[in-house]
Amino acid sequence: MNHYEYEDLLIGHKEQFEVTVTDEMLDVFRNITGDMNPFHMDDEFAKRYGFTSHAAFGMLTASFLSTLAGMYLPGEKSIIQNTEIKFMKPVYPGETLIISGEVAEKNDAYRVIRIKTAMKNGAGEKVLRGSMQIGFLTEKED
Repeated sequence: MNHYEYEDLLIGHKEQFEVTVTDEMLDVFRNITGDMNPFHMDDEFAKRYGFTSHAAFGMLTASFLSTLAGMYLPGEKSIIQNTEIKFMKPVYPGETLIISGEVAEKNDAYRVIRIKTAMKNGAGEKVLRGSMQIGFLTEKED
C-alpha cells in the first residue's frame, strides 16, 4: 500500500497494477449482487450474441478502481468522491488486466485530485477508461 500525501503528488504521476479475472471472482460477485444474467455464466448464450464466451461483470472490473485509489494512487489516505467510467470492450475470465491511473488535476483549496483511469487487457486493448475524483483523509485533531 502506498502512503502518498497530497503534497507528494504532481500532475502526471502514474501508478499501475495487474489482476487476472477468474471465474471464482465472477461467482463471488454474482453471490454478492444477485445478478444472474446468463451473459456472465453461460458460454453458449454469450456466443449466440457474438462474444467469445461468458464475460466478466462490468462493475466487477470497475471495482478494481477502488484498489487503484485505496492501495496505489494515493493509497491509504484516499476517499473516492466521484467516478466516471466507460466500458469499451468485454473482459473474459482468464484475462489479465493492467489497471492504471495518472494524476490529471490537483485542487489545492480542497486537497482533491482527479485521476485519469484506464484498464487494458493482455493484448493492449483498452477495456475501460474514466476518471476519479479523490479526496485525502486528514487526521482529526483532539
